[in-house]
Amino acid sequence: MTDDSSPWLIVGLGNPGPEYAGNRHNVGFMVADLLAERMGAKFKAHKARAQVVEGRLGAPGLSSRRVVVAKPMSFMNLSGGPTAALRDFYKVPAERVIAVHDELDIDYGTLRLKLGGGDNGHNGLKSITKALGPDYCRVRFGIGRPPGRMQVADFVLKDFSSTERKELDYQVDRAADAVEALIVDGLERAQNTYNI
Repeated sequence: MTDDSSPWLIVGLGNPGPEYAGNRHNVGFMVADLLAERMGAKFKAHKARAQVVEGRLGAPGLSSRRVVVAKPMSFMNLSGGPTAALRDFYKVPAERVIAVHDELDIDYGTLRLKLGGGDNGHNGLKSITKALGPDYCRVRFGIGRPPGRMQVADFVLKDFSSTERKELDYQVDRAADAVEALIVDGLERAQNTYNI
């Protein structure tokens, strides 16, 4: 039974530093930034090695939810430590943790929301699953597979292509909408809207 007083913890995955800001791997940070903007709040450093912003998402009134939006500052493959520390600090049950991340096995422009599952070779998820177990929510932002023989690591650490960038603001906006739908309407209704 989830305690309704506990907030949701939304963790945007990425790598800290300006050189990574536009990378495909940093789309979780982009969504986190937009959610903070929607709350009219600024990120602050937290002792859990993360930038956090606290506030409410959803329509004002009964349907708004308390949230903590976080960007781990530990680099992608060590995201689990800050996520677990924030979960403990804010007393968030695992099913109220949402990881927003890039996903190679989904075409660009496609979103998938799910609870639990494997990490699919994603180092950020691998680290979080090791720290929390697998039973947290994921908002998977499709980035597609690398072209030709390009290595996966090179692909995810490159900026979005100029064609992709034309749609990027829209796609990030849609992913932020999906996060809000998940916390306000529940996973199943959000899946029915966004997993199309």
